[in-house]
Amino acid sequence: MERIEFAKIVARAAGAILKEGYYSVKKIKHKAGKELVTQYDIASEDIIKEMIMLRFPKDTIIAEETESTSRIGEHVWIVDPLDGTNNFAHGFPFFCVSIGIANRGTVVAGVVYDPLRDEMFWADKNSAYLGNVRLHTSETDDISSALLATGFPYDIQASEEDNLNHFAHFSKAALGIRRAGSAALDLAYVAAGRLDGFWELKLKMWDMAAGSVIVEMAGGQTTTFTGEKWSITSDRIVASNGKIHKAMLKIIQGGL
Repeated sequence: MERIEFAKIVARAAGAILKEGYYSVKKIKHKAGKELVTQYDIASEDIIKEMIMLRFPKDTIIAEETESTSRIGEHVWIVDPLDGTNNFAHGFPFFCVSIGIANRGTVVAGVVYDPLRDEMFWADKNSAYLGNVRLHTSETDDISSALLATGFPYDIQASEEDNLNHFAHFSKAALGIRRAGSAALDLAYVAAGRLDGFWELKLKMWDMAAGSVIVEMAGGQTTTFTGEKWSITSDRIVASNGKIHKAMLKIIQGGL
């Protein structure tokens, strides 16, 4: 079985835990600042790691709740067991499981699974899908007609780099902006054409890995804020249908 097919099985197993937990009593802890963690984050990550290690014991897993391993192999699974924990903890129905698969440092496949809607966004090296339906980014080619999404860093109260300046500029330039609280799902929505673009800063690789490859394989574009191709070492991302990408970069770089 190819890794991407197995990743979909793993995502469903983890998603089942999250769906049950969503309707159950949650034990909520603070990790740092505004960042939360529940017992279901841990349970989801545990089953993901267990399943991957049983099937691909030589692979490496980098996951949000454990962050790193001592051994980095050729194939690396980049896992967010629950992207959108703050939403999940408050009963806001926008969260997912995100699993990216990297080969020699490049993300080559990924899965973003929304267990409440049973939506499986995924991509391999050839194309992107929602279930069995091919995905393609939107045709919007004017930033003034674009529906965008973003998020804000957890240290927004302490840091001057808070995304509020970009948010203000995009608010004046675009049709609308959504801030739903799950970067991985936002990226999947760009791939599906539900959003025309997305930008955010101070993210971790597990927030972006799976979603970035799904956008790219759906015909979109992902870069850093300076326009360089996105990679797992980037802590920020601009993702779009490709048609409004230059306009988004211009706004981010200060040229309205």
